[in-house]
Amino acid sequence: MTTEMSRYADFESLREQAVALRREGLSRRQIRDRLQIHNNDLLNRLVNGEPPPDWTKRPNAKDDLRARARELRLQGMTYDRIQVELGCSKSSISLWVRDLPKPERRDPTEQAKLAARKRWDHELHMRDVARRRTKSDATLEVGALSDRELFLVGVGLYWAEGTKDKPYSRREHVIFVNSDTDVIRVYLAWLDLLGVARERLRFRVMIHESADVTAAERYWADVAGIDTALLGKTTLKKHNPKTVRKNIGETYRGCFVVSVLQCAELYRRIEGWWRGIASDGQARLG
Repeated sequence: MTTEMSRYADFESLREQAVALRREGLSRRQIRDRLQIHNNDLLNRLVNGEPPPDWTKRPNAKDDLRARARELRLQGMTYDRIQVELGCSKSSISLWVRDLPKPERRDPTEQAKLAARKRWDHELHMRDVARRRTKSDATLEVGALSDRELFLVGVGLYWAEGTKDKPYSRREHVIFVNSDTDVIRVYLAWLDLLGVARERLRFRVMIHESADVTAAERYWADVAGIDTALLGKTTLKKHNPKTVRKNIGETYRGCFVVSVLQCAELYRRIEGWWRGIASDGQARLG
């Protein structure tokens, strides 16, 4: 040991050099190699009190977990609940939050309710994930429609939502009303497929008078790809204060009405097309 210390007799001079190198941003290994010091105890004494440079510090993967654990503890969670939430050990949790006040003990009934609520929230989340996955898979199953497929879809849409001729009231009009944006777009694509010129179309909005009429008109004009100036006079529905309506708020935009001019022949063909579809369905049922 005497031999080793004699090699570094001028300790203060070595410390000045080591401290200067440390403050330049060198690691302990770099200082060791630069000063040719191979005694770890001496090296530790030379840099004692000098913090290591930031670049030598490894990021702690548990920093985020620790912060979250402390946040949950302050919310009143027990070690068990924090463990379930974060998936880390209770010993780590105890170390991270030991300086925080203990949460008040809850009534066992309340704890049971909280646990049941957490399980139910998880169940609802999983159901929502499954629901969205099913819808996404179903969307991919459809793919691009052929012209014939779009033709048949359009006939079905019109017969479900469009105006129809009655024996007691001959009205061979082609008028389609709907509040679903995608339905309107498919219907307009169907009219394009049939060769119905846009000049023959008339558009207007139907909406409750208590709604934002101007915003609804702009919305539906964008859907149809037209200027609001081309919209007909909006039909306003009077609000009945005795009726509790759910179609309110910013997402309520009323219904869009698409009418075709000079349409008697077209209406007759639509009715005939539907009868063809209906006949096939009846035949399949035997």
